[in-house]
Amino acid sequence: MKLTAAPLAVAACAALALSACQKPADDAFGDKVRAYLLEHPEVIQEAALKLREKQVLEAAKASATAVAKHRQQIERDPRDLVINPAGQFTVVEFFDYRCGYCKVVAPEMVKLIEQNPDVRFVFKEFPIFGEVSETAARMALTYEGKSKGLVLYKAWMEDRGLDEAALDRHLISAGLDPATVRKAAASPAITAQLNDIRTLAGALGLQGTPAFVVGDYVIPGADIDAVKAALAKVKGEELKRPPATAPASPT
Repeated sequence: MKLTAAPLAVAACAALALSACQKPADDAFGDKVRAYLLEHPEVIQEAALKLREKQVLEAAKASATAVAKHRQQIERDPRDLVINPAGQFTVVEFFDYRCGYCKVVAPEMVKLIEQNPDVRFVFKEFPIFGEVSETAARMALTYEGKSKGLVLYKAWMEDRGLDEAALDRHLISAGLDPATVRKAAASPAITAQLNDIRTLAGALGLQGTPAFVVGDYVIPGADIDAVKAALAKVKGEELKRPPATAPASPT
């Protein structure tokens, strides 16, 4: 990653606890800055990462209007698979089981679920990689599929060569009958749900998978660090809100 002048300037200011970034008045000051950064190069990296995180979150929040308009459908569609349904906060993932980047980020998603029992995780089936993807999404949205939701999510994401035979093999491993699940997957109701998800993805400007919605933030791509940062922001904003006051009782 090539560092620009901006992160370097930020690092210099942070390192020397200056109240503002100004041009050094003399060579001695510049030498001190250089010496400090040479001795502590991790400061530059940290500043660059913080700057990138800020830029990503600012861009992600640009979709806040679209998120607000479709909040109910994004977070509270009763047809979706939801892990930790009683959670106070919500993370939504649009994904495809045959998407390479989705497979890369899946283990991190599982860790987030394990580490955040106060967060609802909503899974939006968004198949864009052909017939096998479509079949997997349909199977996952059946009653039987959702009963083994996280088990199938892990198994299908871990399978790099996912095909029709592999889908059935993992269903059997999860204790499900492939014939029963395939029959249920043909339901017109599931067709309608997938169409609704595609329309929603278009309204949010999503171009591919994976993509995440956390609070007002829309995060495209497998940027799990941005997802974590957005979640921390949302939790922090909630903590800053004053407690609701109960209405005064009539006298």
